[in-house]
Amino acid sequence: MKEFIVNNLSSAETISMATIVLNNIVAMAVAFFLMFVYKLTYSGTAYSKNFNISLGAIAIITNIIMSVISNNIALSLGMVGALSIIRFRTAVKDVRDAAFIFWGISVGIGCGVSQYALVGIGSLFVFLFFFIMGQASLDSRYLLIVEGISDVQNEIEAAVDSHFGRDISRAMKSISGETCELIYIVKENVMKKANEKNLIDISQRLNKIKGVKRVNIVEQLDEIGR
Repeated sequence: MKEFIVNNLSSAETISMATIVLNNIVAMAVAFFLMFVYKLTYSGTAYSKNFNISLGAIAIITNIIMSVISNNIALSLGMVGALSIIRFRTAVKDVRDAAFIFWGISVGIGCGVSQYALVGIGSLFVFLFFFIMGQASLDSRYLLIVEGISDVQNEIEAAVDSHFGRDISRAMKSISGETCELIYIVKENVMKKANEKNLIDISQRLNKIKGVKRVNIVEQLDEIGR
């Protein structure tokens, strides 16, 4: 009995080179798809390219770990002990980011045990879920930045709400002394349709308000974490 337990704990099957290469190719392909979906569905004000690259790396690294421990119980137990002492102190900015981290880990686990169909079909269903929930959009996003005196804050908000309706979201409102600054996120097609409907550009409309100092429209291409 003792010999049986020792043999099962210490035995390890050698993975063929073809399987190793195929596991890594599939993991990398799905990792790129995951990164594409993350960027496509990102809705914050500052997209982090480094975080997105890390998501892809997580999938590939997890695949390597699974390939190492999948056929060896002793290594599996040792890896659990080793990973339990690691502390990740990087704060996740959005709960949605945690979902992508788990997606990357699951991709690595699936590829590490050569479950390619499960990984591929599962990833497509995750993307489909985001698409159904309205998180996926091919439209560019713009930041509408308005600065003026605090006395006209309500007038600025009313003008923006009247121009876009419910198709715009406010990212920030800052009031400092006699100055106020408002930042809105708006999609490219929404801005185009609103300008055509109102027969005036939003920047021209806001600049007509007495007390508005500055109106900037910036395409949201900024990347943090470089």
